[in-house]
Amino acid sequence: MAPWALFNPGVLVRTGHTVLTWGITLVLFLHDTALRQWEEQGELLLPLTFLLLVLGSLLLYLAVSLMDPGYVNIQPQPQEEVKEEQTAMGPPAIPLRRCRYCMVLPLRARHCRECRRCVRRYDHHCPWMENCVGERNHPLFVAYLALQLVVLLWGLYLAWSGLRFFQPWGLWLRSSGLLFATFLLLSLFSLAASLLLASHLYLVASNTTTWEFISSHRIAYLRQRPGNPFDRGLTRNLAHFFCGWPSGSWETLWAGEDEEESSSQAA
Repeated sequence: MAPWALFNPGVLVRTGHTVLTWGITLVLFLHDTALRQWEEQGELLLPLTFLLLVLGSLLLYLAVSLMDPGYVNIQPQPQEEVKEEQTAMGPPAIPLRRCRYCMVLPLRARHCRECRRCVRRYDHHCPWMENCVGERNHPLFVAYLALQLVVLLWGLYLAWSGLRFFQPWGLWLRSSGLLFATFLLLSLFSLAASLLLASHLYLVASNTTTWEFISSHRIAYLRQRPGNPFDRGLTRNLAHFFCGWPSGSWETLWAGEDEEESSSQAA
């Protein structure tokens, strides 16, 4: 590996996240917080649980940021095969979408300029992950947000438990300045994680993506329908997102929607 590869954005972002995570954890242990008090009293269960949650959130972060989000296969195909794929991808009513780099785009896929690849069920490109969130890693991304929020809120409580305000200003700044800065940082991260988790749970419950929610007026396969053609109800949406059930391609679901509408009109 070339030395300059160590300074690419992905390595820098993941290294920064790891250092920040353990740095904040170290601050909470070194100051007179509830975490340190539990440790001094020999009550090790809660400190160990907190450390395991921090480690779990970090491992989930690395898994989501390093895994394939669902890249579309860009192997060159003969022209006849491409035409067959275009025909098989969905009924004629669906406008076929092409990417200048990746040939035919499956339904709900989008080309990411940062990753320079097309991603299936594209949600967004996360700069904090330096990776796309797509069909394969979106469930883990939601799990990461939930676990990270638990860690952040617990850390927020621990930081607050160590703050002592009834001290001279100079003494307080030396003893609690770093802990107070950590508290403010955790507050900001907690707010961001709460908003992200709430928005993604809403999107998952309605079987839509961030890109589709924001740009529905510009997406051909959504402009043709009022509402969301992929929404199958809360239970089935959650089951499909987290468990992959019921299985099937988005093109099949779209075709099923067409058949339902045709049947209702005929009736």
